Amino acid sequence: MSSFRAQLAEQRWDDHRFYHHSLVNQSLHFVSACTFIAAYMLLFVDAAVASLLAWGVAMTSRQAGHFFFEPKGYDHRNDATHAHKEEIKVGYNLFRKWVLMSLWASVPVVLVVQPTLWGVLDMPADWTTTLRRVGTAWLFLGVGAIAFRSLQLFVQRDVETGLVWATKIVTDPLNDFKLYRGAPARLLRGERMDRQEAA
Repeated sequence: MSSFRAQLAEQRWDDHRFYHHSLVNQSLHFVSACTFIAAYMLLFVDAAVASLLAWGVAMTSRQAGHFFFEPKGYDHRNDATHAHKEEIKVGYNLFRKWVLMSLWASVPVVLVVQPTLWGVLDMPADWTTTLRRVGTAWLFLGVGAIAFRSLQLFVQRDVETGLVWATKIVTDPLNDFKLYRGAPARLLRGERMDRQEAA
């Protein structure tokens, strides 16, 4: 168990030090964390709506931070190129995220163009039915994405690494809330990059 906790701490630290230099990105992760926490609670009440919230707000804000605000140049603080960081990334690097977000964006398109999924589903009564179907499909996509990458890690590395990564992903909102709650205030004070050195 101590090995599991140590590897979880290492994956979290690597994720933070390599991919969260921008205070805009950190602030968006804080928004994402708050939204994910709300979605986790809502999951037990209405899973489709929880998934719409998680993917529609939490994931889009989270990934926008990585795609548009995080620097892609040489990381002098960690003495690493962006390509090196992408290569050693345990979970979803930017390429894998582009694939995942493309699948995410395709779900509502498919359900609008083919509302019955070629006869598998009944014709939706109204737009709310389609919206709920999008939420349900996004929920399966999220669970599938975690399961798929975990299985890849089982094969590429070992079972523990995959289980640690899955645990990290599921608990990221709680960790991000704690880690990045100060970022919005720092951003409002005019700071743009997190220059704090590793403790």
